[in-house]
Amino acid sequence: MTKDQKFVIGIDYGTLSGRASVIRVSDGLEKGESVIVEYPHAVMDVTLDAADGQKLPPEFALQDPDDYIEVLRRAVPAALRDADVTPDQIVGIGIDFTSATVVAAKADGTPLCTLPEFRNRPHAWVKLWKHHGAQEQATRIVEVAKERGESWLGRYGNTISSELLLPKVLETLEEDREVYDATDVFANALDWIVWKMTGTLVQSAGDSGYKRMLQDGKYPSREYLEALNPDFGGVFDEKMSAPVGPLGGKAGELTEEFADLMGLNPGTAVAVGNIDAHVTAAAVKGVEAGQLTGILGTSAVYVVSGPELREVPGMFGVVDGGIVDGLWGFEGGQTAVGDIFAWFVDHSVPPAYHQAAAKARLGIHEYLTELASNQQIGEHGLVALDWHNGNRSVLVDSDLSGLMIGTTLTTRPEDQYRALLESTAFGARVIVDTFAEYGVEVNEFVAAGGLLKNKFYMQMLSDVTRLPVSIATSKHAGALGSAVHAAVAAGEYGSVAEAADAMGGKVPNAYTPSEKRAARYDELYAEYLQLHDYFGRGGNEVMHRLKAIRARAAERAAKKAEKKAAKKAGSGS
Repeated sequence: MTKDQKFVIGIDYGTLSGRASVIRVSDGLEKGESVIVEYPHAVMDVTLDAADGQKLPPEFALQDPDDYIEVLRRAVPAALRDADVTPDQIVGIGIDFTSATVVAAKADGTPLCTLPEFRNRPHAWVKLWKHHGAQEQATRIVEVAKERGESWLGRYGNTISSELLLPKVLETLEEDREVYDATDVFANALDWIVWKMTGTLVQSAGDSGYKRMLQDGKYPSREYLEALNPDFGGVFDEKMSAPVGPLGGKAGELTEEFADLMGLNPGTAVAVGNIDAHVTAAAVKGVEAGQLTGILGTSAVYVVSGPELREVPGMFGVVDGGIVDGLWGFEGGQTAVGDIFAWFVDHSVPPAYHQAAAKARLGIHEYLTELASNQQIGEHGLVALDWHNGNRSVLVDSDLSGLMIGTTLTTRPEDQYRALLESTAFGARVIVDTFAEYGVEVNEFVAAGGLLKNKFYMQMLSDVTRLPVSIATSKHAGALGSAVHAAVAAGEYGSVAEAADAMGGKVPNAYTPSEKRAARYDELYAEYLQLHDYFGRGGNEVMHRLKAIRARAAERAAKKAEKKAAKKAGSGS
């Protein structure tokens, strides 16, 4: 078969759903429609719904791994049917996943949470990327590393997020020792799903570098790990010892079991897993030095490649070949963007606005954006901090929280909505400016993700950052990026860069900055920076104190509920 007769499948696992797309190898054309399957259990952050409904502690975010298998079972066969492509034409499969989503598994890949004896143990379940229950462990990981002068810490901006694998696993050790001891393998989900499909566990080089502290071929030392906890020294040797595979490499071949499940041929090449945001760079031709790819959805991730190693404070990591071979890959991000806008709409917009939006035949986000776009810059008199789910870059502190200053009795929902849009654009600028300050060039902003549909917001990003913003041509850039890696794993291209050039696509300079608007945004940004540093760099610890008060109150409420339940059970007997 020629390249235009061959296809690959890109499977993109997000926070709430998974998507499968059938992509042509020759040019990246999406054949038919991609198929989305929503996770039946979504995100469990209040109660452990899939078990006994027990209330979860604050900052927990768990998932059911069976939901991920359901995506393979339903989305892949449906995508094949819609594309009218036969299994014989599929030469490879690529997977991307929300990064640092951690699965506790037995030696054969069985998740602990699927075993009856662990169904009601929260730490046995998948810890989603935005699980922030391990902040205390993350803080200690950094403190001990600084005390010992650990050289690898600089590769992570001299700080570690509670979202990463190491804090989450240490949290399991210290909060539920039985779960930790029963776990044979702690795997990030992108490796786990490939393991299930192929029967072979291969740890992704990119993910290992960014999320598992693998630098220069080594993990943090046993001595360092024992300084964190005497029983933690063997965590990498004993529970994460699988080989590391390169991006675009072949992890293995589809087993008969999963070929039957997915409606494909056994033996089909499966690529090494990759981080959801990182594959997008290949999908949008953003793999050259200086091209910053921004994946803008519920949260935001920013990745950029450069020719030299630079240690950038507060960034998520720098990895040799982390995006493409031959360049250093840098990552930063925001823990909430679209989630903030959704929160505001769900909890702070009065019914009259929803009714007006319906009358105008607009979605509520479109309606608020239209109202906000008619304002002059600064007309609302507000400035907000975009930390409603903590801060990922550059402060790396999940205990920070959202803030809005300037509200009066005349403040309206559209004013607040615009201030929140601006706050996330300002958060992006902090990241871009920090990259530049420490020698990582950024000359183009290439955007992908669900927020591209908001043209007003995209222009705002260009104005605030003073960068031209190019946009993805594919609506499903994650799946396309995974398909690019699948094509390389199948031997159709010699490198990710070569495959990206043939299969990726973008609209260059779709938005360009206006100096007049940029100057006006500068005034608001200056106020944002003052608040950013005051609340984020130790000027006022009120956000941390409030989180502590909340945690203590939650603990009291849980104890009260337990006593009430025990009393009810006793009276019932």
